[in-house]
Amino acid sequence: MTPPAGDAPVARRGLITVAVVLGPLMQVLDSSIMSVSLHHMQGTLSAAQDQISWVLTSYLIAVAIMTPLSGVLSGLIGRRRLFLIAIAGFTTASMFSGLSDSLTELLILRFVQGFFGAALVPLSQSMLFDVYPREEYGMAMAWWGVGIMFGPVLGPTLGGYIVEYYSWRWVFFLNLPIGLLAFAMTWVLIPKTRGRRDRPFGYTGYIMLALGLVALQLMMDRGQRLDWFSTPEIVIAAGLAALGFYLFAINTWTSRRPFIDPAVLKDLNFAVGLVLKALFGVMLLGMLALVPPFLQNLAGYPVITTGLVMAPRGLATMVAAIIAGRLVRHVDPRRLIAFGMVVAALTMWHMSTFTPSVTPAHIFIVNAIQGIGFGFFFVPLTTASFSTLAPVHRDVGTSLYALSGNIGKSIGVSVLVAYLARNSQANHSVLVEYATPFNKALAHVPLPEAWSLTDPAGLAALNMEIARQAELIAYINDFRLLSVVVLVCVPLAFLMRNPLRRVREQAPVQGQEAT
Repeated sequence: MTPPAGDAPVARRGLITVAVVLGPLMQVLDSSIMSVSLHHMQGTLSAAQDQISWVLTSYLIAVAIMTPLSGVLSGLIGRRRLFLIAIAGFTTASMFSGLSDSLTELLILRFVQGFFGAALVPLSQSMLFDVYPREEYGMAMAWWGVGIMFGPVLGPTLGGYIVEYYSWRWVFFLNLPIGLLAFAMTWVLIPKTRGRRDRPFGYTGYIMLALGLVALQLMMDRGQRLDWFSTPEIVIAAGLAALGFYLFAINTWTSRRPFIDPAVLKDLNFAVGLVLKALFGVMLLGMLALVPPFLQNLAGYPVITTGLVMAPRGLATMVAAIIAGRLVRHVDPRRLIAFGMVVAALTMWHMSTFTPSVTPAHIFIVNAIQGIGFGFFFVPLTTASFSTLAPVHRDVGTSLYALSGNIGKSIGVSVLVAYLARNSQANHSVLVEYATPFNKALAHVPLPEAWSLTDPAGLAALNMEIARQAELIAYINDFRLLSVVVLVCVPLAFLMRNPLRRVREQAPVQGQEAT
């Protein structure tokens, strides 16, 4: 059985933290690098653009299927055993993915990667909650966040370097030393746990949830490429997603054998935490989906330079996470969450003032400030979300918490990219109306010769500039939309109960018992 929380010596606790962080770090780093490598994979495997996108989609589908199941499986076979199986499976699949010679083979192996990798994040959080006492959850999540943030910090830069000077296959081989070290440290340091069979497995609820998640993932991942609801595939996927989630909700609240115990969702702090965790997923991946393409396509930054100017956000997040982890023991976590959200939202609004001539130093500073907001958001949020959740529900809770973040990432990226594409087209149509010889303003302010309205080459050059300006306006609208959404959600943080009040109320009782 797992030892009581906080029984581990401080030195051993630190080693256990490193051990359980290495697994999810491997997964996050792999995902961060993968998007940079797709173009090079496409050429080697002779795949079309739509075909190579399934390298990401197959992985995400497997993660969607397995993430909610990880909490239940850890209760059945033991947390340590499942974590070791997940590390071994993910590492082995990574090795064979690097050796694959065809797109079909790679897609199957990427699915296997997602199948095993889905459990790494929720299980690592569960094990840290067991090792640290409740009053130190903030520091536990701070160190966990520091480890995880190495992925977004190193991923884009390392991925650009690998594909530029080596081969995309090393993206997968990079997981081997990390996976072997994580497996060895977990085997030595993490105590054995036994599975519990006190609760039957709710097959019906799981099948309905898996159906909804897979359909939602397909809809979000392929919607933009297939023009959303103008194609039957997206309409069917949306219908299956709605049906799956509806039947899952009915099963959860009415069945004698639900897949998810309703008591988990009745916890107010945890329920609000799920919503805000999804919002954090929107923010985290939304920025990665918007800022690098903006810098490369409009500002003309090389891939490696883009990775370097994005790195300060992750570094600042690490520092802010440690500070927030210490403050959360003395300051109301809800205030820290609100502070982090406001800072992040203000930096997003400031990004709407970016122009193609924005300097690397400017981007560097804004990303660093945004990272501070992210650090003050997710550490207190995780602490407050699990502060009132019963230990018996911890495994299921961490799996749902990770699932909520993944859903937020999928929805955020899909909505922001779709909004960007449609805004670009709409802005282009509006701006083109003014590029005509009949526009009286042009009679007073004539166009440069390179944009001649009577020469085909001039018209093509002018159209390219109009498309560039239309895309810039679309980016401005995306940044502002995300900023407003985050600010509107700030009051949700104050719906949670203050976990510090509970600790202060329990302290006198414990003192009386000791007396």
